[in-house]
Amino acid sequence: MGLENPFLPYLATIKSTVELTPDVKLLRVELEDAAIRGSFDYKPGQFAFLSAFGEGEAPFGIVSLPRHQDDLEFAVRQIGTVTRALHELEPGDTLGVRGPFGNYFPLEDYAGKNMVIIGGGIGMAPLRPVINKILEQRDNYGNLLVINGARTPQDLVFRPEFQTWMEAPRTQLELTVDRGDEHWGGRVALVPDVLRELAPSPDNAIAIICGPPIMIHFTLAVLKGLGFKDDQIVTTLEAKMKCGLGKCARCNVGDKYVCQDGPVFTLEQISQFLEQP
Repeated sequence: MGLENPFLPYLATIKSTVELTPDVKLLRVELEDAAIRGSFDYKPGQFAFLSAFGEGEAPFGIVSLPRHQDDLEFAVRQIGTVTRALHELEPGDTLGVRGPFGNYFPLEDYAGKNMVIIGGGIGMAPLRPVINKILEQRDNYGNLLVINGARTPQDLVFRPEFQTWMEAPRTQLELTVDRGDEHWGGRVALVPDVLRELAPSPDNAIAIICGPPIMIHFTLAVLKGLGFKDDQIVTTLEAKMKCGLGKCARCNVGDKYVCQDGPVFTLEQISQFLEQP
């Protein structure tokens, strides 16, 4: 569904908050208007703007799965004025939701393929609904490899879901951190190194990646070295979002606007945009 006036947010109520990491909270919100709540339609990869009234708004990927009448979920990392205000909201407080915007991960097109999901830090947020949608329709896809990296064990988001992911059929979850601690018994390695070690086959496969730019840069090099083609590598550029409406011209990639033409692109598409005169 689209907004009748895309500049005006819907009113929503905070239902619950969960501290995922020291600086990331999961906000579960309910749209106040029942009719809007029942018709709010979105897919994995789309985003919305959250408004902290009196402070401003910022874009966030919708990390829940679309089920009519269900609450919406957003993973919010505290990095500035708006996100700090959102972190301070408590159950029962009101905020604004403007959206949904953008395109989405075309999971229907990936049916029957092996899936490689690679996320770093808060970059796991837009990947969470992708993983959960694949697990919800597990028989529609091949093998699922999830590589989830973070700076420290405390920075691994969505930890409560790791056990479910690990126990799913034909699913492999590999966790890694840049720096361990006295309680961490897992991998201590950078995401590109883990990918190189595991060396998933590019045959009949799609790789979806999201994370810090430096991680993406080196992970793309490893994927290409493994034989993944540009049209097999998919990412989301939602971090470039500004107004969401293509009016401010601050999210352009070549001659495309991320908010209107994205945020989900294949590496092939991004390369084509940047090559255009």
